Amino acid sequence: MKESKPSPSELALLKALWKQSPQSAREIHDKVKFELQWSYSSTRKTLDRMRDKSLVIQSEVHGIQVYKAALDKVETLAQYATDFATRVLELDGPLPIAMFANSKLMDEKELEELQEMLNGWPDAD
Repeated sequence: MKESKPSPSELALLKALWKQSPQSAREIHDKVKFELQWSYSSTRKTLDRMRDKSLVIQSEVHGIQVYKAALDKVETLAQYATDFATRVLELDGPLPIAMFANSKLMDEKELEELQEMLNGWPDAD
């Protein structure tokens, strides 16, 4: 069964993990606290829910609980982009990869992979 897409706050935590992994809950919180404007306990609770939903993988390193993303970055971003294009913009064709060109989250190889996914859109739902 295909996992539903992460909520906006879950996506913020995933983005932190895609940039560097694994990380402790404290490290993740320090990266997202200004964006999300919430407490450390909210970050922990969200990570627990994400673990239960199989969005993150929790393990122990030197006695510290750490997390890494369980979702593929490119696939997740493609899902967000196609959902936005369909539901918000009401587009009927593939998205131009140029809209992702200046992304700080994706490298050239990932952009190529994304382009392949988007070329299959809207069938790839």
